[in-house]
Amino acid sequence: MTSSNQKPVAIVTGGAQGIGLGITKHLLQQGWQVAIADNNEASGAAAQAALAQFQDSFCFVPCDVSSEGDVEHFVQVVINRFGALNGLVNNAGIANPHSGPVETLALADWNQWIGTNLTGCFLLAKHTVPHLRQTQGAIVNIASSRAFQSEPHSEAYAVSKGGIVALTHALAISLGPEVRANCISPGWIDVTAWQHPPQDANLRPIDRAQHPVGRVGQPEDVAEMTLFLLSQAAGFITGQTIVIDGGMARKMIYEE
Repeated sequence: MTSSNQKPVAIVTGGAQGIGLGITKHLLQQGWQVAIADNNEASGAAAQAALAQFQDSFCFVPCDVSSEGDVEHFVQVVINRFGALNGLVNNAGIANPHSGPVETLALADWNQWIGTNLTGCFLLAKHTVPHLRQTQGAIVNIASSRAFQSEPHSEAYAVSKGGIVALTHALAISLGPEVRANCISPGWIDVTAWQHPPQDANLRPIDRAQHPVGRVGQPEDVAEMTLFLLSQAAGFITGQTIVIDGGMARKMIYEE
């Protein structure tokens, strides 16, 4: 475990914008040290500027999570900088779920979705587990509600996210009791204000009203659960997938 005078250290992949940036900021505000990996250097630089007040507890490293060489280098930079690792948040992924009709989906495109969204989680786990064992740390994988329900023409994305759910419970059994692994599957999360550059959400009243909670999600919703799952308050929770979707998965929807 981390000593009382040592701030815990987390890795957040895809942490330069969107949900990843929300998680990063929340962890920093709660006293964590955070290293983000992102393959978009412009977004990484913007994140550094936005989080300048945390510069002593934060670093950005350009990294393609589908490349084992990049991942090995990134993890070593984190250990050299902070000396330990307490949490891994696998958030990096291709956000666009629409791959087109399956009969025209190119194998190269399929492999890119799987490589970034799923293989990246495996590679980060592979290279961080030795460090997480030393601190009795935790892994939080970010999947999607699309692991359980689909729109047409989203096969590559759905499979990559479903794979993350399966990888999570496999890791939990393999790595326990030293390391816990859990998964968050977000639904509609409005990340427009957390993009580089920020965008207008253009949310309609129906977008909010269709959710049982009366609104769409925010990155802070995912960040709060991530912090909890990384903490010892969640010490009896492992191998689980928690859906954060405002209740949509429990809503029976039929055309009338």
